[in-house]
Amino acid sequence: MKGLDYYWYSRSLWLVLLTPLSLIYRTVVWLRRLAYGAGILSSHRLAKPVIVVGNLTVGGTGKTPLVAWLADYLRQKGLQPCIVARGYGGRARSWPQQVRPDSDPGIVGDEAVMLAGMTGCPVAVGPDRVAAARQLLEHTDCNVVISDDGLQHYALQRDIEIAVVDGVRRFGTEFMLPAGPLREPLRRLQEVDLVVVNGIAGRGEYPMRMLTGDARLLGDPQQQRALAEFRGQSVHAVAGIGNPARFFQALQQYGMLIEMHAFPDHHCFQPEDIRFGDGRPVFMTEKDAIKCRQFAGDNEWVVPVRAVMSKEFRERLDELLDKGSAMRHE
Repeated sequence: MKGLDYYWYSRSLWLVLLTPLSLIYRTVVWLRRLAYGAGILSSHRLAKPVIVVGNLTVGGTGKTPLVAWLADYLRQKGLQPCIVARGYGGRARSWPQQVRPDSDPGIVGDEAVMLAGMTGCPVAVGPDRVAAARQLLEHTDCNVVISDDGLQHYALQRDIEIAVVDGVRRFGTEFMLPAGPLREPLRRLQEVDLVVVNGIAGRGEYPMRMLTGDARLLGDPQQQRALAEFRGQSVHAVAGIGNPARFFQALQQYGMLIEMHAFPDHHCFQPEDIRFGDGRPVFMTEKDAIKCRQFAGDNEWVVPVRAVMSKEFRERLDELLDKGSAMRHE
């Protein structure tokens, strides 16, 4: 059965029936922003600069690789970043929660565990990102906060906003939920500091290229194989991410014959989800691997992906960082 997101991006005419609900949602979003602007709802400024990475649409656009790239870039500039996130899918009894690479994704969320492993940065999650960030600033020596998927979390004030756009799917019907994938009106992009496109960028946008690394054996990451070695082979590919098609297409570029297994975003994988009884290799994303490592077999492979940013993006980011630093010292 096709999900609602399929119809958003195929522009099905029946979605017009959901337009009244979209108008209600749009009004709620407008009233919420108005309440924050008027001080009815509290918005907090931290003692250190905040960079928000988010998007306008529901589903995956490539935010997480950009957050990892950003953390590495800030460290290269001599800064000490930390990361806060919602911890979507986590079932912790209390928040915020600090996250380590070996944390239970069922408690703190899969993306947070992945970011902790990818970046080595202090990571904290919770519905209240202000509380999560304050906890990190109190207990670590971090001097800049990256908020993952926090564009609509207006309780946390920010110095730099980065919006990530899927270069293929873009904005679908361009309607707000539920008649379309938008969380906020499209004009919101005019307010952010940087618009990054996962794919081919348009005017005023910055491209983000995804670099695929060697496959790593799920049960023993020290064992690695170039994806080109699997050319011509029949394999399984599983993905429980916002846009599984992007992962499948990346593998197809290496000439594999893929049997695709798409799952909902943040799917809680079970052994039977990745065992097919035919001896063929199984490929998965880093995000999904976090939830499969406790029952790893001997022919399941993790495919790492890293973001590559343009010189123009780095230069503009540097300008914004310098401006933000100057503003904080006025």
